[in-house]
Amino acid sequence: MTSIPKIPSGSNVLGVGIDTIEVSRIKDSIESHGKHFLNKIFTSNEQVYCEDKSESAPFYATRFAAKEAMAKAFRTGIGKDFGWLDSEIIHGEAGEPFVKLSKSGLELLEKVGASKVLVSLTHLSTVASAVIILVS
Repeated sequence: MTSIPKIPSGSNVLGVGIDTIEVSRIKDSIESHGKHFLNKIFTSNEQVYCEDKSESAPFYATRFAAKEAMAKAFRTGIGKDFGWLDSEIIHGEAGEPFVKLSKSGLELLEKVGASKVLVSLTHLSTVASAVIILVS
């Protein structure tokens, strides 16, 4: 088994995650499971933001991808160490995305030696993607 490569001394990048999802998968989950799905995966603030859009599914999908990318950057996956609601996409004055972490998310960030999370989101009508970089 190959071990995870060590971060080179002097580097400030401590984790990278990327995820892409088909928007139709999120749309189908919302149609099939409604509020149960939304409340399990997205914070109330994320739901308000997405529901304000004329087509909410691509915006939900980018947030889903960001949560998956965050779990990959932490090298935990989604589970007991890092859950769906441990990260939230918020926006700055110019609409730029930021990641807000829960208390346990912040503890995990500290545990990996990082102090900041960089995020980039993008979507088309059919696919959504997110990239996360953890930096010290």
